[in-house]
Amino acid sequence: MEPEVQSMPSDYLPILIQFGVAILFSAGVILLTHFIGPKVKTETKLGAFESGVEVIGNARQPFSIKYFIVAILFVIFDIEVIFMYPWAVNFREFGLSGLIEMFVFMALLLLGFIYVIKKRVLDWE
Repeated sequence: MEPEVQSMPSDYLPILIQFGVAILFSAGVILLTHFIGPKVKTETKLGAFESGVEVIGNARQPFSIKYFIVAILFVIFDIEVIFMYPWAVNFREFGLSGLIEMFVFMALLLLGFIYVIKKRVLDWE
């Protein structure tokens, strides 16, 4: 039987010191840049910067909802693909049951994709 290891409050002292140093450093850098930074406020400096391209029109124009739907669908299917990597790494350990579970997962993905196609979500016209 091994002796039970108990943590003491002094064990957390290095973590608290590191946390304090991080907060002091962050606050110090913010204050330092505020005091030594330039104070000139011209129209050019306060204007929008679009990677060197001249700003044309208003940035608050509404987008088509289809853009957001496509973006959300991309994220959903992309995240689901990420779930396949751990399965592929441990493919041999999971055996036949893991293979069946992945087929069920892929079938659900396919059903979701068929639903999206049937609803004509990706049609832009």
